[in-house]
Amino acid sequence: MIIFDLSCQHEHRFEGWFQSREDFDSQSSRSLISCPDCGSLQVRRVPSALHVGRQSKSLEVVPPPMPPRPPMSAASSAAVPAPVPPSPAIDPRAGARSSLQQLTTMLLANCEDVGEHFAEEARKIHYLETPERSIRGQASNEEYEALREEGIEVLRLPRLKVKDLH
Repeated sequence: MIIFDLSCQHEHRFEGWFQSREDFDSQSSRSLISCPDCGSLQVRRVPSALHVGRQSKSLEVVPPPMPPRPPMSAASSAAVPAPVPPSPAIDPRAGARSSLQQLTTMLLANCEDVGEHFAEEARKIHYLETPERSIRGQASNEEYEALREEGIEVLRLPRLKVKDLH
């Protein structure tokens, strides 16, 4: 899974989660990526943090390719760049809502729902009793704490559906 920082023509910034760089390129070329704030289809990658987590199954943040810079002449190096107009204020809740919606969509699409058998299935995966896969489900506070004490990495998330975010 690769996470790209994206921006639309109106400078709304958001994240996109993709299976691969090729997946992003394919979706982008078919205008399948839209800004969650304004719906614009003119979306581009913007600079982001360098690689995070280098394990093969970890999420990876990849910086966008940087275009080559033209050589600077003496005349152009003395020029002062034009001031950049300030961007309009963006409601921080819109970005959080957008990120939560993207995360929820990704989890619903890519994780098997094991329901109330979450703790049992997480243990089977951890102890290699069943094939490794991404799962989601429900666990009581006691089950959650027991999993953590056993060294099983689990993440507690709110129970959401995509429709809850609109």
